Amino acid sequence: MTSSDGRHRIGKRLLRLAPTLVGLGLLVAAFFGVRHELRHLHPGDIHNALAAIPRRTVLLAAGLTVVSYALLTFYDRLATIYAGRKVSTLRVAFASFCAYALAHSLGVPALSGAAVRLRLYALWGLTPVQIGKVTAFCGLTFGLGALVLAGIVLVGEPSTVPLIGANLPAWALRGIGLALFAVVIAYATLARTLGRVRIFGNDIELPGLRMALAQILLATVDVAFTALIFYVLLPAAPGLTYLRFLGVYLAAYSAGLIANVPGGLGVFDTGMLLGLAPWLKAPSVLGGLLIFRLYYYVVPLFLAGAMFAGHEALVRSRALAGRPAAAAGGGWMQPDMAVGLIAGLVALAAGLLLSLGALERSLAIVRPGFDIASLLFGASQFAPSLLGAALLVIALALNHRVRLAWRAAILVLLAAAALTWAQGQPAWIVLWLAATAGVVAPFAPLFVRRSRLLAGPIDAPTALSLVTLAVGIGVLASVAQRVRAFAHAGIGPGNGSFWGIVASDDIPHGVRASVALATVIALIALWRLVRPARVAHDPWNSTTATRFAALGGEAPRGADGIVWSEGRRAAVAFRRRDRVLVGLGDPSGAEEDRASALRRLRDLAVEEGRDLAVLHAGSSLAPVYGELGLVLLPLDGEGFPGSHLACAADRDLKMLLPLLHEKPA
Repeated sequence: MTSSDGRHRIGKRLLRLAPTLVGLGLLVAAFFGVRHELRHLHPGDIHNALAAIPRRTVLLAAGLTVVSYALLTFYDRLATIYAGRKVSTLRVAFASFCAYALAHSLGVPALSGAAVRLRLYALWGLTPVQIGKVTAFCGLTFGLGALVLAGIVLVGEPSTVPLIGANLPAWALRGIGLALFAVVIAYATLARTLGRVRIFGNDIELPGLRMALAQILLATVDVAFTALIFYVLLPAAPGLTYLRFLGVYLAAYSAGLIANVPGGLGVFDTGMLLGLAPWLKAPSVLGGLLIFRLYYYVVPLFLAGAMFAGHEALVRSRALAGRPAAAAGGGWMQPDMAVGLIAGLVALAAGLLLSLGALERSLAIVRPGFDIASLLFGASQFAPSLLGAALLVIALALNHRVRLAWRAAILVLLAAAALTWAQGQPAWIVLWLAATAGVVAPFAPLFVRRSRLLAGPIDAPTALSLVTLAVGIGVLASVAQRVRAFAHAGIGPGNGSFWGIVASDDIPHGVRASVALATVIALIALWRLVRPARVAHDPWNSTTATRFAALGGEAPRGADGIVWSEGRRAAVAFRRRDRVLVGLGDPSGAEEDRASALRRLRDLAVEEGRDLAVLHAGSSLAPVYGELGLVLLPLDGEGFPGSHLACAADRDLKMLLPLLHEKPA
């Protein structure tokens, strides 16, 4: 490999890591922002702020939430019209609510709005291309509304936008606002004059002018109503007009989206605290924020989760009753969606454990004469928050179907349940953690990938990660004794979380630095141990060709290598072509292992930063291709009757079609 190739691969890897690095940076900034704003805050302040919100205001916020989600239904209504497929109003409302409620709160890729819509609209007869149009249309619609409102704020109240409002002249901000208006006007003009446009090599079909105007108006009203839910929950403050609040809200919401964390948790909250600081004290903002999150995120999450699970159970019951697959809806929940749901539940449990320290002053919560928590874990004062941080890492590995992460999730959840019970936490917390472990336990078959720790003999990097994890835990256990002494002396933070200790100005700098450093290195080491092992693949040669033929497959032309299933009883050949990793036909081998081979091919594509496609794919594996986000396109017109091309049609179709007739070099 030449030095230029090496630099290119490093550049691609950094580009893939950029969103994660930006998100981590925003989370760190949020941590220090919250620390600054809440350094003098006591739990009683928040309680008083909540009690001060009038009952009629709380009911008004609930009503506005219903209106906001009702408006979201019209996103999907317009989108299905744009896609050219009529869907009943009830089904559209169901799909819209489930998609937005689950995506807002969980944020995991397998439960994004696109995945939920793919599952539901496919059951109702829409093609993958039509579903792709629906998803893209909904995303574009929201963006148009945000641009309009951001332009109004920048033109009308430029100084209220956090950070940039104080650092850029008003004329520059108004110029940006006018530029945002110009983008929206240009979209409407193109929708009126052109049928389609080509952007970054992709042909995009535009709606007509009437639908474009409907998009803009609908999204503008929807985003304004969502912000209004929060605004009405705040006490009246001199100078805090709705327009000024809207500027703070849009900036905080945008930061939460960029951070790519569920519900913008931490980042959005910090943005609101900092942005509203000139008008309101922190307890008042937090009181409104808690009810806003309850109405807009938590309650819809549980409602949508119950509705979606009930729908899937109904689909399953119809399938068991012997109805045709198309009528029954194709069977139980897709594996990737089930994995995403499990990872989301574990992440919610992690958030609960991380927030325990903020819920009450728990440094001395152990019952008198009942010090079981100290026996369970030396750093029992802040163990729940540490276990919560570990669960976040484990949830990330669960999304990659790692078997060790499944086992670790169950063990950590049960340990957290035992620890919180020993600390005397409320019974519902203990039951929540134990119930989450019970929900995760039956899904072992979904988690088939090996972790780096168990992928083979322990090498030097793995051994170093094990040692680092042990050292981090040891440091935390030893520091816990000093923290306990501070707590008995009345010194320390108002909560027992590790992040509360790091943020406390009362704890010596050396202790805070030790806790922070030990936590960070332990979490990094944990990730390096539970992350998925690299996908092993063999280069294509005579030996590989012989082994592939033994599985019953024909030797493909122009292969670069093969990928094996987890059980090594099936394999799929592939070649690399520009930005695409191309599978050369369906996997060969044992029927029960063929889906595993395809998923590992997808994992290899992700590792290499490429798209996945499969030439001459058969319809027998159509559910698996759909699960991987690929569209099955029939190749009858290309001279290959009964064969399909599985690909991301909007990006790779034109590049892949010539491969069907290309002769190998």
